[in-house]
Amino acid sequence: MKLTDKEKAVYDWQMSVPGFGEGGQEKLKDSSVLVSRCGGLGSVVCLELAAAGVGKLICAHGGNVKESDLNRQLLMTDDWLGKPRIETIKKRLLDLNPRLEIVAVGENINEKNVESLVEQADLVVDAAPLFEERFLMNRECVKQNKVLVECAMHELKAHITSIKPGDTPCLSCIYPVTPSAWTRKFPVFGAVSGTVACMGAMESIKILSGLGDPLYGSMLTMDLRTMNFRKIAIKPRANCPICQHIQS
Repeated sequence: MKLTDKEKAVYDWQMSVPGFGEGGQEKLKDSSVLVSRCGGLGSVVCLELAAAGVGKLICAHGGNVKESDLNRQLLMTDDWLGKPRIETIKKRLLDLNPRLEIVAVGENINEKNVESLVEQADLVVDAAPLFEERFLMNRECVKQNKVLVECAMHELKAHITSIKPGDTPCLSCIYPVTPSAWTRKFPVFGAVSGTVACMGAMESIKILSGLGDPLYGSMLTMDLRTMNFRKIAIKPRANCPICQHIQS
């Protein structure tokens, strides 16, 4: 998809990045990304991808805006309290980039919608807090051979990896079951969510455009309390029932 003069002007600075150029920008314009939950983490992923010129975003997030959203969910605003999250998500993303195509889904990922939503995307970003949703996206990405950028945070810690079916561990390799200590409400600063979200957006841009080296087979962990960052190798689990789908 060729760029318009307007798009060339908007993305001029990033097209000067070595190895990206106009060709990379055209690949972004022709790409679609599913972001599950556009809250503390997903809102920043969406903002950065919209700003970078990804052509289509499929945004899935249910419920209404609550006061407790406002410390980290940057697509939610005080004047939208009590109203559907997905409406302000769509509005604010289009305010930033009116050229963006948005599929606004006013519900969270579930067994009924996961297959069709993943089908619409070239790449999926997991920003969901619940392992039930995360496992569903992982399963569908493996089945449909779609890359899943996996981001998560807790308190002042966060991690990110990219899952390429058949080549890397999947989420079920890393977490065979939901961690017993996990709870729906957890301590977090918006700045921690935003830090790993920007990394998730950049990882998505790299994969979609062919720029740089994705985190395939590696997990980047960070502790923002100490500013300690580590990159560790991860391997597939031999008896993973999800990865076995590829082999069957």
